[in-house]
Amino acid sequence: QVQLVESGGGLVQAGDSLRLSCAASGRTFTVYRMGWFRQAPGKERQFVAAISWNGGRTYYADSVKGRFTISRDKGKDTVYLQMNSLKPEDTAVYYCAGTRTPTISDYEGVYDSWGQGTQVTVSS
Repeated sequence: QVQLVESGGGLVQAGDSLRLSCAASGRTFTVYRMGWFRQAPGKERQFVAAISWNGGRTYYADSVKGRFTISRDKGKDTVYLQMNSLKPEDTAVYYCAGTRTPTISDYEGVYDSWGQGTQVTVSS
């Protein structure tokens, strides 16, 4: 497994932007496909975005497509989630996760490494 630590969450107003970071430790980080998930109070955790091991492929939930961008810097062992045009319904704890499955996935069951989460709150 790879160890993951998220940062960058906070309280913002609707329409603002935030960039979340997920720092990884472990020599096998480069073979991991990475994903971002989120969980709002009283709701199940849901998929947000995923990226392939080399950053060449990305996949987004419809609710964030066109507003969020996932990227990775292999030299820094870090994955980012740039969130623009934030809405109150984006309020949640955001988690990054890693998987060694051969393709990127929106299914949380294939992810075997998880961070502790970072809170994002968007006020209206």
